[in-house]
Amino acid sequence: MLKILGVCLSALIVVTAGAGWWFYQHLNGNIHSFSLDGKGGTEKADAFGRTPINILVMGSDGRTSKTDCKLGGGCSATGVQTGSNADVQMVMHISADRSNATVMSIPRDTMTKVPACKDSASGQSTNGYYGQINSALQYGPACQVATVHQLTGIPIDHFVKLDFSGVVKMSDAVGGVPVCVSDDVYDTYSHLKLSEGTHTLKGVAALEFVRSRHGFGDGSDLGRTISQHIFLSAMIRKFKSAGTLTDPGAVYGLADAATKALAVDDGLGSVKKLIALADDVNKVPAKRITFATMQTAPDPADEDRVVVGAGARTLFSTIAHDRPLTTGSGKKSAAASATAKATATAAAVPASEIAVTVENGTPITGRASAVAAALTGQGFSTGTTTGNAPSPATTTMLAYGTGREAEARTVARALGLPASHLERGTGTGLTLVVGADWPGGTRFTGGGSAPAPADTKAAVSGAHASTADQAKTCAKVSPYKTVTLGGVSMTPSQAYAAARSKPDSDD
Repeated sequence: MLKILGVCLSALIVVTAGAGWWFYQHLNGNIHSFSLDGKGGTEKADAFGRTPINILVMGSDGRTSKTDCKLGGGCSATGVQTGSNADVQMVMHISADRSNATVMSIPRDTMTKVPACKDSASGQSTNGYYGQINSALQYGPACQVATVHQLTGIPIDHFVKLDFSGVVKMSDAVGGVPVCVSDDVYDTYSHLKLSEGTHTLKGVAALEFVRSRHGFGDGSDLGRTISQHIFLSAMIRKFKSAGTLTDPGAVYGLADAATKALAVDDGLGSVKKLIALADDVNKVPAKRITFATMQTAPDPADEDRVVVGAGARTLFSTIAHDRPLTTGSGKKSAAASATAKATATAAAVPASEIAVTVENGTPITGRASAVAAALTGQGFSTGTTTGNAPSPATTTMLAYGTGREAEARTVARALGLPASHLERGTGTGLTLVVGADWPGGTRFTGGGSAPAPADTKAAVSGAHASTADQAKTCAKVSPYKTVTLGGVSMTPSQAYAAARSKPDSDD
């Protein structure tokens, strides 16, 4: 969604340069933004000062307008309602170097702690409770962000929220999204009805597809997350391959629909900010966008609910530490390959030509000499020198001058120093200040900080991982009796056969 929005907006500014200011103001007026109130935590910059971006993408089930009542149903007795739940929750992670992205779905039936929150817009508040994760949205988008951050430990910078009509607008704006289903399917709850094969869905049909939880997988929200990943992957591929951007009218229609469809946080509350974000997202090729679903286990207290399962904490930590994911095939991701190339480049500078100034920032005598001796013992230049740091240092840091990044990484690898302990310095060479977090030994142990997981393959075990370039993937129709027709339980395929007179969703 974000990639599509940003490309549309960027192109719009170019192709409508003559009337750009009017369009810009019009699009800004479309955007609805809310404060995050600092609830999502803070990202850490990498060695080069770059920070990853984490966005919580929410799909609301709110029937807060007549249009959404008509699309979502359930308003016959209540009329237009207030409040909503986040029935779709995806954490979208964009790496600090913009080489890869991860989209992790959190099933709506996950039980967790919701922190104390107050919605600044409605005034509704809670002192905190244990409940279903999607319910936090009742206390505002910032509360949903805080709940996801608390559950996962992943800092959340921004949020994007769509309602029922937003999904319809976006799918219409791109001219429909091609999806494949493995068998005939009729979900009598979401009303999705499709024959086996590939279909181009837009409008209400697209909404029926992304809402269907009885039609796919095991008939639960877990199956729905996978079909949603298929839908979003297809949308990304279509937009990348379409010639839409050569048509000014189409570009304007897309941008207008996108800005009307979304609610965002204040950090994304203007066209300029959305374009800047989308430029970052657009740098990531489809083959490096990984979709995954948080691993779950049955809730011992309620068979209809789930809790965080085995592997989920590893997945959370992998994302929080800005590591790319594999697809479970055992192959390295493209981002991992890029990292390997960068490592090879770093290694191209011989250790014998790299001299380091090692300074002792601890009260422990001899620390600089011990580390320097370890470096020269590994073949680094005998020009390596030692001394005392100008002031005590809490954290060990390796500063490098302009053009010396590759050498700094070579030194860091030799000492076991994480990339987070590298920084661009003001000098011309390499200066390592040994801090209080490294009181002994000649290999950095991290001072007790939690290391990033080394095995990203383990992070996606059981997470149904896929990448956005997988065009031949079909949504697996449920083989179980997950729907009812005429009061009789049956499989979605049986329901399709029994409802021949009902038109298909894409008719």
